[in-house]
Amino acid sequence: MKAIATAIPDVLVIEPTVFGDARGSFYESWNQRAFDGLVGREVRFVQDNHSTSARGVLRGMHFQLPRAQGKLVRVIEGEVFDVAVDMRRSSPTFGRWVGERLSAQNRRMLWVPEGFAHGFLVTSEIAQFLYKATEFYSPADERTLMWNDPAVGIDWPLEGEPQLKARDLQGLPVARVEAFP
Repeated sequence: MKAIATAIPDVLVIEPTVFGDARGSFYESWNQRAFDGLVGREVRFVQDNHSTSARGVLRGMHFQLPRAQGKLVRVIEGEVFDVAVDMRRSSPTFGRWVGERLSAQNRRMLWVPEGFAHGFLVTSEIAQFLYKATEFYSPADERTLMWNDPAVGIDWPLEGEPQLKARDLQGLPVARVEAFP
């Protein structure tokens, strides 16, 4: 597997090596040693999550504070536009975002380290989205960044209005949401 840099150095696209022939294909979707080498540190995942969503569903922009979660995300059916926003006030990229199309076809993963808000928009009829998390889910620690904050300016590939959960509609703008130091 290899790492591809994004506009925010800590966020990486992870591309597995795929071996294929007339019978089909094979790739390692997870290898602790290889992943740690790519990100330059030991990462411990404690929870795997799986969501299924229809076209136009937007989930995000979520992060946990103080129990920050790093996430390694991928799609096993369909396609999403996946986004990470830097929520570290001391970072030179605070409030900036990166987005990547992740699909079952391209097999790419996105490493969203601790200190980032994360969300995705489903661009296919349906998407099955998997992610590994470095911290357990904690509802009391969850924070939500406004998905359409003009100060952040995420360029979502929307066709009409997205389908959002009530809590995602109540996200706060980057200027007012609690963030990391």
